[in-house]
Amino acid sequence: SLPAFRQYQEENAWTWEHQALTRARYCAGDPAVGEAFEAIRRDVLCRPRDLDALRADVLSMRRKMLDAHPNRSGLFDVKHDPGGLIDVEFMVQFLVLAHAHRHPELAENVGNLALLGRAAAFGLIDAGEATRVQEAYRTFRRLQHNLRMAGEPYARVEAGQVAAHVEAVLHLWGRLLGNSP
Repeated sequence: SLPAFRQYQEENAWTWEHQALTRARYCAGDPAVGEAFEAIRRDVLCRPRDLDALRADVLSMRRKMLDAHPNRSGLFDVKHDPGGLIDVEFMVQFLVLAHAHRHPELAENVGNLALLGRAAAFGLIDAGEATRVQEAYRTFRRLQHNLRMAGEPYARVEAGQVAAHVEAVLHLWGRLLGNSP
């Protein structure tokens, strides 16, 4: 039920579940349920949080994901490796959870590229950094789609091919979250 969903999100949900909530959206069914879901989602995302605890939780989840997807290929995995797609997504989720209480526009589900732009517009990150990470994200997504369409089991490329993009992502990661992923 909606009351149970609200109670769970407010009292029991883990940080990783709120990270997932940044990307959740109502897409079908009773419009009244959709409106209620969106209101709960917005309320949860816009609540103030302890930044140190949030940072620690995000770093912990990222480490678990790295451990679950080891890459011993010698190639750069554009989704899972440090500096790749998941790091961009985690940074955006961190920005939303950390700052939506002051900037509710960050709670809107408009996609990672737009949210990076909004974070820059609000002065939360440097506009140049946002642009570089947006370009990295676009490149990684394009590479991922092309490799998957070609039937490759993994989205992996020579590291030198994406080195500047990885550096841009890791630079912003360091400024926001400190420790490297």
